[in-house]
Amino acid sequence: MPQQHLDRLTAVDASFLHQESADTHMHVGAVLFFEGQPPSYAELADHIRSRLHLVPRYRQRLATPPIETGRPLWVDDPTFKLEYHLRHTALPAPGNDDQLLALVARIHSQALDRLKPLWETWLVEGLEGDRWAMISKTHHAVVDGIAGVDLATVLFDVSPDAPEPNHDGLEPWQAHPEPTGAELVAAGVRGAVRSSIGIAARAVSAALRPQTTMGVAREAAEGIGEVVWAGLNPAPRTPLNVPIGPHRRYRIVRHELADYKTIKNEFDATVNDVVLTVVSGALARWLRSRGVRTQGLELRALVPVSTRSPEQRGELGNQLAAMRAPLPVYIADPVARLRFVKQAMDGLKESKQAVGAEVLASVQNLAPPTVLAQASRLNFSTRLFNLIVTNVPGPQFPLYALGRRLRGLYPIAFLPKDHGLAVAIMSYDGWFGYGLLADYDAVPDLDVVAEGLEDALGELLMAARKQARPAAPRRKPTGPAAEMRAKRRTSKRPAKRA
Repeated sequence: MPQQHLDRLTAVDASFLHQESADTHMHVGAVLFFEGQPPSYAELADHIRSRLHLVPRYRQRLATPPIETGRPLWVDDPTFKLEYHLRHTALPAPGNDDQLLALVARIHSQALDRLKPLWETWLVEGLEGDRWAMISKTHHAVVDGIAGVDLATVLFDVSPDAPEPNHDGLEPWQAHPEPTGAELVAAGVRGAVRSSIGIAARAVSAALRPQTTMGVAREAAEGIGEVVWAGLNPAPRTPLNVPIGPHRRYRIVRHELADYKTIKNEFDATVNDVVLTVVSGALARWLRSRGVRTQGLELRALVPVSTRSPEQRGELGNQLAAMRAPLPVYIADPVARLRFVKQAMDGLKESKQAVGAEVLASVQNLAPPTVLAQASRLNFSTRLFNLIVTNVPGPQFPLYALGRRLRGLYPIAFLPKDHGLAVAIMSYDGWFGYGLLADYDAVPDLDVVAEGLEDALGELLMAARKQARPAAPRRKPTGPAAEMRAKRRTSKRPAKRA
């Protein structure tokens, strides 16, 4: 991958920077469980160093053009030190999962330093059961979950017998000289011009294909209308949507992917339909435990949707739109809840909501930084949704790092302003890993949500197995008691008339 230099952030990436505050950290990550003895810090550092050229963004920091002449740019960090970003710690005995999750929460309660490349990775030793862990933390402006370009991706191998790091032929990394203020202004202008040229090129192409263009324009206009209508239809007020602080709680839940497939096949749904239904059931239980009446209450989840085409896979930068999905916490019956979610999601897929969100994001590419900042705040307004629910499909085969097998993968999302809970899900090697991130004070009872996920899945799975089980034929009763009952019924029958 060529070295990147003076790349301008996309409007979506810049919006994540504008959203950040002392209490709302816009980084994402994961906690990863490995089997076996952990590698040494030097061994892991050497492994990362051998592959860091594959992700040049991890050696770059932000630079802002003077007097807001454009969106921030990525520039090489001349003081980059891998040892600053790769951290090392050990859990105190007994080194259980609760201690690890408390460490995850503490790490994700700290904002990343904007003056350095926006990532950290922690090597954690001392985990009981012959295991060790890694904790990743990367600003959302750097990478999105479906791009396939982040540090964790390039660190993994598909075989435990991966080759040793080979530095032969790999030139030592050297940072480009720091750009001057004039160069930053010029790069910002070039980025704006490229965006304008791209729009002009699409306009020329549209003029040459008027029939196709009319259809696309109509679809885009309908999509923007649906996004605007969604904004006029606010999400309900709940205990999830309160002012939050900088501190976090984190819990994980592990489910078998096969259970979700059993449910989806039995009720003709999708895996994502089942996920949203399970989350709805867990939130219903949590709300009732808080004394909240759920009758008639329908929460709204912000569901990120990748707009990255197959040709764009591997490109840096976020390419995301967002849809609002219903979470019908008022429906007690699990099957009825699933059918409602399926019907609603089918309607969203047929709607133009995602198209409209993508069009608005592309328009923001031309917006000045001050306008973009205001637009980004509207995008994450509490009025629009109650929580983020993101579901990213992962590889369904084992992965290895330095010959050690990855046994568990649990993602970590972020909390926008006035949002107390975010649910991130990722599938890997036949398992579903839920990562629940919550504000420390707003959701002290996060375990109730985690337990609710278990219960909600169990209810759906029981209903699916019950429906799949064919009804047993009624056997004719036998034995002395059955013969006596038959005689009594016969004696009570009226005699037939001649």
